Amino acid sequence: MKSAKNAAVLDRLIDPLGECLTPESARRVLALKADSTLQARVNDLANRHNQGLLTPEEEAEYGSYVSCSTFVAVLKSKARQLLAGSNVE
Repeated sequence: MKSAKNAAVLDRLIDPLGECLTPESARRVLALKADSTLQARVNDLANRHNQGLLTPEEEAEYGSYVSCSTFVAVLKSKARQLLAGSNVE
């Protein structure tokens, strides 16, 4: 429940940024993804997190990745809404 509440707050904070998107910038936002090295690190931390094997430092690092991922997910949602509303996908 906490993450849903955080996502709702983040959605409200990002709303003005979403209003600045153009169809082209929205497409570029939707294309954002981690490079293979970063994705491998996040996957490793996620797997070890699920097993309860992270050090406190790794837990903080993983938490940062989760927070950033949530930010990007909300921004991508805004981009999808813009493209769906403008019928220019």
